[in-house]
Amino acid sequence: QVQLVESGGGLVQTGGSLRLSCAASGRTLSSYAMGWFRQAPGKEREFVAGIRYMGGKTYTNYADSLKGRFAISGDNAKNTVSLQMNSLKPEDTGVYYCGAVRLGSGWSRADYWGQGTQVTVSS
Repeated sequence: QVQLVESGGGLVQTGGSLRLSCAASGRTLSSYAMGWFRQAPGKEREFVAGIRYMGGKTYTNYADSLKGRFAISGDNAKNTVSLQMNSLKPEDTGVYYCGAVRLGSGWSRADYWGQGTQVTVSS
């Protein structure tokens, strides 16, 4: 089992920034990569960014449309992952979920989810 707790959502104006954080716990964390996903009203949940640690190296992945504005980072020792979101747009509005993805799987979905945190970008 993996438990995930997000924090840091809120309301921000267009062009502003927010930082989301996720704390993970569980006995098998080393078997998982961590990612951020989001779900806008009326839309399916989508991948935002992911981070994994393998062979002493850190690998990150991003949704193509978000490269350059969002940045994922993590502290493997503390089991935390953060998402820095800059130049926010109204279309970034949604519920953001932290997810644990079993290593070797794709980023299409997570095996464990946090409770989600609301991000609202006003125009």
